[in-house]
Amino acid sequence: MSDQHPVDQDPARGRVVGGRFPLLDPTQLDAAQQSLYDTITRPPRTDGPFLVVDDDGHLAGPFNAMLHAPAIGEALQSLGSSLRFGGHLPARTRELVVCTVATILSSDYEWYAHSRVALEVGVDEDELDALARGEIRPSLSSAEAAALDLATALLAGRGVDDAVHASAHSHLGHAGITELTVLVGYYQTLAGLLAVGDVPAPSRPPDATPG
Repeated sequence: MSDQHPVDQDPARGRVVGGRFPLLDPTQLDAAQQSLYDTITRPPRTDGPFLVVDDDGHLAGPFNAMLHAPAIGEALQSLGSSLRFGGHLPARTRELVVCTVATILSSDYEWYAHSRVALEVGVDEDELDALARGEIRPSLSSAEAAALDLATALLAGRGVDDAVHASAHSHLGHAGITELTVLVGYYQTLAGLLAVGDVPAPSRPPDATPG
């Protein structure tokens, strides 16, 4: 990951930058935007280790972008909530996959947010360092390694070969493969929103950052 983006204000100061997406004033939202805003700013999403809403009420990162198209944003946030809070993949596996998406797509914001979540669910700093280099640590389980192999194949866009699929299926089953594939697609979509909006991460995380 490059350092081409300016670093946003310290999250402790409670302000965010919208990049090319103008920050929407929470007092000026229409009904659809207000409904989406209210959903995003409720727990459990706001209980996490990264900034969701600032001291002025502005939504951070991809959430502000979602407000600009609230019907699509509602569908997106619902999918994201289902994956993060209602999915069946182990939390470590989920966050290892999300951090892999962030690494491969050079998404500073996704790495900022989900490296923090990863640390909370038991991924250690050495494992994050390895992901930032595109490597898999021996400490990862065979199921986690199979999940990362599948995620990497999906992001390469050249199809999934039989060996990668068979390994993933043996550890995750059809349900797990479905969830993981949608997980990769969801965070690939958010990375695209962040890239087109040139949205900077609020700060560097206290762990490795790809690049």
